[in-house]
Amino acid sequence: MAAFLQWRRFVFFDKETVKDPSENGKNFQLPVGIAACDSGRGHIIWFLTRSLQLSSFQAYKLRVTHLYQLKQHNILVSVGQDEPGINPLVKVWNLDKKDSGSPLCTRIFPAIPGNKPTEVSCLSVHENLNFMAIGFTDGSVVLTKGDITRDRHSKTLSLNEGNCPITGLAFRQAGKVTHLFVATLEKVQCYTLSVKEYPCIELDTHGCALRCSALTDPSQDSQFIVAGDDCVYLYQPDERGPCFAFDGHKLLTHWHRGYLLLKTRCIAWITSPSEKHILTIYDLDNKFIAYSAAFDDVIDVLAEWGSFYVLTRDRTLYMLQEKDTQTKLEMLFKKNLFVMAINLAKSQHLDNDGLSEIFRQYGDHLYVKGDHDGAIQQYIRTIGKLEPSYVIRKFLDAQRIHNLTAYLQALHRQSLANADHTTLLLNCYTKLKDSSKLEEFIKSNESEVHFDVEIAIKVLRQAGYHSHAVFLAERHMHHEWYLKIQLEDLKNYQEALRYIGRLPFDQAESNMKRYGKILMHHVPETKLLEILSRNVLTFLQANPEEFIPVFANNPRELRAFLEHMIEVDPFSPEGVYDTLLELRLQDWAHEQDPGKKKVLQEAALSLLRSDNTVFDKALVLCQMHNFKEGVLYLYEKGKLYQQIMHYHMQNEEYGKVVEACKRYGDSEVCLWEQALGYFARKEENCKAYISEVLQHIDENNLMPPLLVVQTLAHNSTASLSVIKDYLINKLERETQQIEEDERKIRQYREETAHLRTEIQELKTCAKIFQKTKCSMCNSPLELPSVHFLCGHSFHQHCLESFAESEAECPTCTPENRKVMDMLRAQDQKRDLHDHFHRQLKCSNDGFSVIADYFGRGVFNKLTLITDPPGGKSGAGNLEAEFNRDLLINTKRNV
Repeated sequence: MAAFLQWRRFVFFDKETVKDPSENGKNFQLPVGIAACDSGRGHIIWFLTRSLQLSSFQAYKLRVTHLYQLKQHNILVSVGQDEPGINPLVKVWNLDKKDSGSPLCTRIFPAIPGNKPTEVSCLSVHENLNFMAIGFTDGSVVLTKGDITRDRHSKTLSLNEGNCPITGLAFRQAGKVTHLFVATLEKVQCYTLSVKEYPCIELDTHGCALRCSALTDPSQDSQFIVAGDDCVYLYQPDERGPCFAFDGHKLLTHWHRGYLLLKTRCIAWITSPSEKHILTIYDLDNKFIAYSAAFDDVIDVLAEWGSFYVLTRDRTLYMLQEKDTQTKLEMLFKKNLFVMAINLAKSQHLDNDGLSEIFRQYGDHLYVKGDHDGAIQQYIRTIGKLEPSYVIRKFLDAQRIHNLTAYLQALHRQSLANADHTTLLLNCYTKLKDSSKLEEFIKSNESEVHFDVEIAIKVLRQAGYHSHAVFLAERHMHHEWYLKIQLEDLKNYQEALRYIGRLPFDQAESNMKRYGKILMHHVPETKLLEILSRNVLTFLQANPEEFIPVFANNPRELRAFLEHMIEVDPFSPEGVYDTLLELRLQDWAHEQDPGKKKVLQEAALSLLRSDNTVFDKALVLCQMHNFKEGVLYLYEKGKLYQQIMHYHMQNEEYGKVVEACKRYGDSEVCLWEQALGYFARKEENCKAYISEVLQHIDENNLMPPLLVVQTLAHNSTASLSVIKDYLINKLERETQQIEEDERKIRQYREETAHLRTEIQELKTCAKIFQKTKCSMCNSPLELPSVHFLCGHSFHQHCLESFAESEAECPTCTPENRKVMDMLRAQDQKRDLHDHFHRQLKCSNDGFSVIADYFGRGVFNKLTLITDPPGGKSGAGNLEAEFNRDLLINTKRNV
């Protein structure tokens, strides 16, 4: 039981007299003889609007005793009398419809329980229009179930029978369950209307006076309030709830928007000519009195338009208007009642920004008083609204580090901490030497991690908490930090290597590149190579070349790694083969044992033969290490035959020079000329090599004799006997060639003379055609036939079918066209020759002119396939003249 005497009193309502706007600000006067009041749907019955427009209609002939205005429907239910006696009538009015200017009355029925007339004491209607309860002074309760606005769709039954008058009725709806609270002078009951037979529970053995009960709103769980002279009780449908010790004789109970209003009789009313009443407004949730004042003879109190309206006997209307929330809070702040302000703000549904400001002011108040623990709890409640630096600056003193730690922990729990907050919190833990809190912080569930992990690792590492930092890095997969701490701080190389071996491919690759050099010096090479090879070969994604720097100053391990890579992956990058070649050449160059050196030589050559090395790099490496076999192999592989010759020449390997000419001379004939010049410059006796070279030059006619003589003239040791045989052979072949040319000249002259004679005969003598078969189809000739001077004869139809032109012999046409093409080409070249010379003389850049003509192919030799092989220019001219005469022929039709 809460004693109201301990509750603080405030003036959270402003009292003012309602003025009549039509009477120039005079007090508004209520109608005379008000017997019943109610409010709802924006009206105070008698139909008083907010603008104080008063309207009325006659509901009964004699008097009205009870009114009930529904909140969710514009329906008014009234109880009154139309004739003298105890015969109350219930009328249901539809205020939206009119009948002769008055609201439409949809239903009338007598309010009499049974056959004995009795007066109505209270009235209540359910908002769903399906229930209406009427209480009587004889203790009876009549329940109307169904549509209360129509007679046909409802039925009436009696719920309660007794001798004690009914003082209060209220419907409570919770989901689909409907309850009816019934209060009398002696007890409080609750009926369950959603169950057949309407079971009843007696909640208490004492009741209340008339108009001293009410129903709270749904935000207060729709409890039934019963106000006795000593206490105010709250009831649930199945039990009694809390009670409050509010003294005074209760005359009226009202509930509105979280406030309980009680009208009590003033003790000193006897000394006054009119009865005095005390109106008190209670806030049951926050435990304070929001308003209390005395009024003269209050008739009723109504709640509408967010305010309380007090009706007094002298027809005056007062309005109690609630102050706004900010004004009420400021009143509490002035009295340092922050707890009450917080509770009030919550009940008024103040937004988070407003609540946060109250928490801040409360925290500032406690901080000034020296209550740092209480202050930090209030500041914690401002997280998310108040800038954290406002609080942190207040608690940076070393003596308040515990409070700062609590605030920073809350900041992290709400995932609102930044990197600086995490750093500060971890520094607080390390300053306090609170390992348990530190472990609890970093070992929280992954779903509860509310800090920057990387910042935490850095701070822990700097503070020397390496084990905590390592745990955090491993748990949150910060692999680089884990390895950095293990290798640089803890020097735990084996664990770092084991960790790398368990990483995914991309992480293992990057970290092995970063820490491979360090691990190479501190862990067994076999273990390192095993993990390195396994990670490099994962899905064959990595590039082994990128791991070569790991083996700096460790050539033996590098060679083992590279040999392993090319063994498991023959398609390793060229850089792998180049590096391995360099390592093998280094071993070959330093090896003294002939047997081992031979093995290393073959190993190096095998890499060169694999075609996986870069040619230029491999050649440079072989030259650097004077690896003769490799150099010669690469020269041959690259078809650098002249370089092979020069290599043997530099090493004065005469036999190798001649051998190279024999092997590669067919591809590059200039090798023999170079060999001859090389031996010609040697002063030692090289006659045998010169003779061999000369023999090959002579056999293949590779050099002019004069050039041979000039070349050998530089050798003082080479006598005439060296080239004697060469010159004799050369002269003999030249003599034979001259004789052959002269024979052909004679032959061509004889053929030309014969052809000229034949042409002359064709021009001057008759031609006898003696062909008996067609030259086309080889069938006997038949008239009509065609004969050509060349001696070919054709059927007329064969010539028309196969000949392109009737003026030319089809058999001779291909050959004739070749000759004519040659003649046209000669004519064109003759014209070009003249034009070329003219352009060359006029041009300032003769070289550009020549280059242009070369590009157009003007100087290319035109060779006819009819030319006999080895023919001379003189004979060609004779043939040209003969063919020109031969092509001038005509056909004769027989």
